[in-house]
Amino acid sequence: MSRSFSHLRTLFLLLVATFVVSIAAHAQTGIYVEFGASKVDAPSNDWIYGPTFGVYHDFYSVPFVHLGADLRGSVLGISETTTLTSGEIGPRVSLHPRVLPFMPYLEALGGIGYYDFGNRQGSSTQFEYQFLAGIDDTVLPRLDWRVVEFSYGGLSAFNGTLHPKTLSTGLVLRLP
Repeated sequence: MSRSFSHLRTLFLLLVATFVVSIAAHAQTGIYVEFGASKVDAPSNDWIYGPTFGVYHDFYSVPFVHLGADLRGSVLGISETTTLTSGEIGPRVSLHPRVLPFMPYLEALGGIGYYDFGNRQGSSTQFEYQFLAGIDDTVLPRLDWRVVEFSYGGLSAFNGTLHPKTLSTGLVLRLP
């Protein structure tokens, strides 16, 4: 048996095991879309607006706590002078108190961010990070309102570090 086939077989078995554990642990997947406003420490120091979209998957659950991952993209500042486009992934922890309809969560994400200050002031693609906290409220059995989400991020660009602070709201469709 070749070494590469052995690696592929091991990877396949790990993926199957992860899938089985997810099903056994009553894993939850959510698809979401948000609208947000971000204050970016850019030369224009303006607020920029736009959509954020993504998917999260809870891999492991114990009573009241779910652990998983979030993959998201955002496009802020559409048709504005300053724009921020990013794609990030990272761990997610959410609380699910059975007696209350809301679910608070925390995330730490990392990925790629692209900033463009417009007016030929420059643009940059760099590593970006975000720390997020939010609250989802159940509206219908599989539909949540993302009441509020706040994120604080960072991106090193142009001999300084940008720290966008974003406030957003949106909808989450939870899949069985």
